[in-house]
Amino acid sequence: MTGIEGFKLTQQDIQNLNHPLTCGAILFKRNYQDYHQLVALVKHIKAMKGQDFILAVDQEGGRVIRFDLPFTQLPPLGLIGQIYHTDKEAAKALCHLHAWLMASELLSIGIDLSFAPVLDLDNGSDVIGDRSFSQDKNLVAELSEIYGNSMHAAGMKTTAKHYPGHGTVKADSHFELPTDERPEAELMNQDMYPFQQLIPTGCIDAMMLSHVIYSQVCDLPAGYSKKWHQEILRKKQKFNGVSISDDLGMKAAECVGNIQQRYQACIDADIDLTLLCEPQLCTELFSNNRLKYLPRNSKKLIKIKRLRGQSTLSAVRPFWEQYRWQQARKALVTLMAEIKIN
Repeated sequence: MTGIEGFKLTQQDIQNLNHPLTCGAILFKRNYQDYHQLVALVKHIKAMKGQDFILAVDQEGGRVIRFDLPFTQLPPLGLIGQIYHTDKEAAKALCHLHAWLMASELLSIGIDLSFAPVLDLDNGSDVIGDRSFSQDKNLVAELSEIYGNSMHAAGMKTTAKHYPGHGTVKADSHFELPTDERPEAELMNQDMYPFQQLIPTGCIDAMMLSHVIYSQVCDLPAGYSKKWHQEILRKKQKFNGVSISDDLGMKAAECVGNIQQRYQACIDADIDLTLLCEPQLCTELFSNNRLKYLPRNSKKLIKIKRLRGQSTLSAVRPFWEQYRWQQARKALVTLMAEIKIN
């Protein structure tokens, strides 16, 4: 899955999107000028690549919002966890509305996925913080299930991140390589707990693996690790959905070498989908003519295509003109006013 350069496709973007290994694109703030420009960009990509080509974004709320107004500027998930301690029913309602509005708005214009929800614990990480529902593992599991089910109700598949838990290591993997030195049993009992609880429910369609080394388990980051991916996630926890690497352009991802070596490490660990957010990295990767190609009918591609979204809103009119969205947005505004949130 590749990033693209700007508001419109460049010739290099088109080459990267048309490469046999590319099966999706991820969008960022750099790709958003306004609503109509974004709609045109999405239509261009889908017209060129087909409806099974997966378009994704990180539209979590709070600090991680890629698209500005008219998309709802949602609060961070951590706020929902805070409200839960004083008003459980209000928190659950806010969790549902947050997920449904986020997913419905994106799906209505042809974006299939927001990489959500965050299942990490808010336990001292520089990068997670209020992106997490809570420090309480039970509350993270409970609210994440509500959030995932509401995404499903809107027609969007879920992506749990960042397996097996990024919230207790302080370092930000965008800028350095975090190492978690806790024993496996402690990881399982704490950060891993929400993931373990949600996998059997069918609530998780895809799993994004972290660029964190859990040194008592494996000497490689989880996203490059056969131990984490094949032995624990697949065999022990019986997760059958799509596995996704975190961005291979992050500083922590560089620990195994250049971009070809990073991609190969994902292949060796049998990760389904690799994420390259910077288009230049895709161009660099594709310059290697010896890359392993997936057969077009491979099981991995079939799995990835199942991540395609199915909007419950009309694609003919903007989402803000539609009654269901208007009612949900009104409910959100009313609820936030009642609990004195601006």
